[in-house]
Amino acid sequence: MSNLQHHPNAVIRDKEYLEWIAELSKRFMQSQVKAAVRVNQEMLHFYWSLGKDIAERQFDNKYGSHFYENLSRDLLSTLHVKKGFSPSTLYYTKYFYKLYAPLFDNFQQPAEKSSIGVNRQQAADDLGETIFQQPAEDFNLLFSIPWSHHQKIIDKVQGDSKKAMFFVRKTWENQWGRGVLLNFLDTDLYERQGQALSNFRATLPAVESDLAQQLLKDPYRFEFVQLNEKYTETELKDELMNKLSQFLLELGKGFSFVGREYRLSAGGKDKFIDLLFYVIPLHRYCVIEVKTTEFDFQDIGQLAGYTAMVDDLLNTDQDNPSIGLLICKEKNAVLARYALSRINAPIGISEYELARQQLPQDMQSALPTTEEIESTLNDK
Repeated sequence: MSNLQHHPNAVIRDKEYLEWIAELSKRFMQSQVKAAVRVNQEMLHFYWSLGKDIAERQFDNKYGSHFYENLSRDLLSTLHVKKGFSPSTLYYTKYFYKLYAPLFDNFQQPAEKSSIGVNRQQAADDLGETIFQQPAEDFNLLFSIPWSHHQKIIDKVQGDSKKAMFFVRKTWENQWGRGVLLNFLDTDLYERQGQALSNFRATLPAVESDLAQQLLKDPYRFEFVQLNEKYTETELKDELMNKLSQFLLELGKGFSFVGREYRLSAGGKDKFIDLLFYVIPLHRYCVIEVKTTEFDFQDIGQLAGYTAMVDDLLNTDQDNPSIGLLICKEKNAVLARYALSRINAPIGISEYELARQQLPQDMQSALPTTEEIESTLNDK
């Protein structure tokens, strides 16, 4: 669409002028986004300081059960505003401060000096810089997601500061809306993240090993696939490819799909990698093998061979050595650790879980109801 069509009511019809108007419009919209982010940051800084006052001075204990209602009326009247200080909001400010303050006991940065910056999306795209934050950066993250998100996190984490900070960081990294955040808060993402067995600490530099470890989960939840009870390995991989967007979401931010049954040739032989991804934050390939059986030693040898071939045949000067990930139906943790201990290639091992199968309708109708079970127990 031409600039003339974009600006049908423009007085000056010169092409250069219209392009300038379009550029001004874009810059104005960007400035509004930045201003909104800045307003959110400043309001959250104020909520932090307000919550700190209430918690440290114990005003809610001192002034009785109607303290928050009275404080709400006084602030709205004194500040001449109509919203932002409801009793529930004031109550949340106290728990906002109390939840995160223990993480920063040894870090006292004045609120007015801390800022994560207004270009949030650009920073979020570099996942490698936001997984492990320094205290100052972690503190800044608190003021970079919407207040409504904080309220949902406070509701769900039951006072677990580290879990709360995990979801703050994930929200900022992935630009989660409130609905997406709620979905993840209702899962065990925090408990699964970084839980895969791996030899990364022994095979990767310290910082890289931590980053790689945090990208892997255990177990992986393949609840989005639809399979019969007796499914084959090929059928599982077919379903993962059919639901690639959900599969990528489960793998996590930063995984880019390269290919399935990816062929590599060496020594006159062709080898086929189940699934090949590129992990953008780590600048390295990830070789994924999916097994519908229990982990066994030969699986690790196969993965180590594939990662060596990828390093030799695909890597450029800009790529780091590849990592391997075995996703199997089940694993014996003791045997898995033995296998990883003598392998020089960086490899992780995780299990996967499918959706729980529902009973057929005719079987469900034959089962006793909850009320019938309770009635039977009460009769005894």
